[in-house]
Amino acid sequence: MTQRHAQRSLALMLTVILAAALTLSFIGFKVSEGTSLAYLADRGRQRLDLYETSLEREIDKYAFFPATLGLERDVVDLLVNGGEDQRRRINRYLSELNKRAGSLSIYVLDSRGHVIAASNWDQPDSFIGEDLSYRPYFHDAMAKRTGRFFGIGTTRGQPGYYLASPILVDEHAMGVAVVKVSLEQLETSWSTVEAPVLVTDENGVVILASVPSWKFTTLTPLSEERRRDLAQSLHYNARPLPPLGLKSLGVVGFGADEIVQLVRPEAEASQAFPVSGLFLSQSAPLRGTDWRLTVLSPFGDLRTMAWLNAALAAAGGVILGVAMIALYQLRVRTWERLRAREALQRAHDELERKVEERTRTLKEAQDELVHAGKLAVIGQMSAGLAHELNQPLAALHTLSDNAVKFMQRGLPGEAESNLKLISELVTHMGTLTSQLKSFARKSTGMPRPVDVRRSMENALFFLDRRLSQRSIRPEIDVEPDDLAVLADANRLEQILVNLLANAIDAVEGVEEPRLHLSVRRDGARVRIEVRDNGPGLSQSVRSRLFEPFFTTKDSGGGLGLGLAISAGIARDFGGSLSALDIDDGGALFVLELPSALASETIDA
Repeated sequence: MTQRHAQRSLALMLTVILAAALTLSFIGFKVSEGTSLAYLADRGRQRLDLYETSLEREIDKYAFFPATLGLERDVVDLLVNGGEDQRRRINRYLSELNKRAGSLSIYVLDSRGHVIAASNWDQPDSFIGEDLSYRPYFHDAMAKRTGRFFGIGTTRGQPGYYLASPILVDEHAMGVAVVKVSLEQLETSWSTVEAPVLVTDENGVVILASVPSWKFTTLTPLSEERRRDLAQSLHYNARPLPPLGLKSLGVVGFGADEIVQLVRPEAEASQAFPVSGLFLSQSAPLRGTDWRLTVLSPFGDLRTMAWLNAALAAAGGVILGVAMIALYQLRVRTWERLRAREALQRAHDELERKVEERTRTLKEAQDELVHAGKLAVIGQMSAGLAHELNQPLAALHTLSDNAVKFMQRGLPGEAESNLKLISELVTHMGTLTSQLKSFARKSTGMPRPVDVRRSMENALFFLDRRLSQRSIRPEIDVEPDDLAVLADANRLEQILVNLLANAIDAVEGVEEPRLHLSVRRDGARVRIEVRDNGPGLSQSVRSRLFEPFFTTKDSGGGLGLGLAISAGIARDFGGSLSALDIDDGGALFVLELPSALASETIDA
């Protein structure tokens, strides 16, 4: 991969990462906002249920009062027969009942809508005699329905909730019983909750609210015509009914909830909850009324958290992108390393192939050198071999002639004796040629158990004439007699021939030449020693003794390869060949080879 290509790839990845980060930021914002809105909506619905239950429970405490008054015999008697004494008894009864119930007031209207008895009969602002026929709850009750109305009193200007029931006599509505209750205690409890709540009536006017200044405002602006109608009916006792200031920003979910914005003066910030800002508006109708309960769940830090989550999503995207770039770079480096490793492996394999080829070539050359060394030894022994063969051949010629003559003379006994001698000479010559053939052939080089004594005897056999010429009788010491090593018989004989030939050369000119061979076991190895009493080896000679083409003989006396080849053969078999100088004169060559079981020895 070129550097320019890598730079283009990196630039493209950075662009993709930036786009992915922006996408993740947008998705993170939407998911966070959606999740938060869903949680807010769920909490809002729970609040709606709670507030609705508390409002219904507060109203239901007084719902049975008007109907109960319609069952009072004295109340019915007052409507039918009148009487000042009866009126006073009913007034005192209503006053006592109002105190016990904790309501604002309790009163009775006749069929014309005039108050004929009231719990505040003895107060300066008593309702006695007032005409309340314009109130909607009066008309509902006279129509034999339960009346429900929230309004502001015309006498005291006190807002309250009116509950009315008809007073029936023979199925005819003779009057109306009314209970006016205050919901301020409920509003006070709402002021401590987590979210503002409000109740609107059938006109869209806020009649109950957890924020006092929100009461008698409208969720939507009223038309001038509607304002005039409400003012004439004294429904809200000439209150201005300004708009609350809610601005819808859109619906969420399936259209039941909406996001609204409310801007109110800072003076209202003393509430336990926010009274301005963004809210999730949720509303539900109140059972049995035309009212509507609305909960405004403040957004609070919802948008902030959504933006924070968006930033975290973007940061996560960037981190993921950086990690991907790092992974990409790592993969590129890994790929480059793999390519370099493959190239190195190819070079290594090629080198191994060449080394193996050269090793094989060297091995073949070494085998050829070993074989050449054997042939050189045979060449050096050619004169002795010719003598060894010529004598038996001459004897064979003489004995065969004599045998013919004995047969002609009728002397079969003498002829038979000559023929036996001829057979023995032929056997001797066959043994000699067989050993020469075995020594001359190329070895396989595979290590196997080899009898050390037999190899030593074969080596001495090849050097027998040289030993005889110099009157050397080798001393042989093998303990135990059946020692075997892991080697190749031909190569082991080659080592021994080289060592013995060098020893014979070393004792040339010595008055009493000696040659000592010893073999003994040394742990898991077999130690073969060849010792002579020649002039020995100097330090400078020992340091170069096993170098190829190094020789201490005169020109033409040798190539200097025998010891180098012998040391290489010993190493091939897992052994070693070393040379020592003896203090009392002479040289000592030590050949160490791995030991093998004599029972596994294979004849060469």
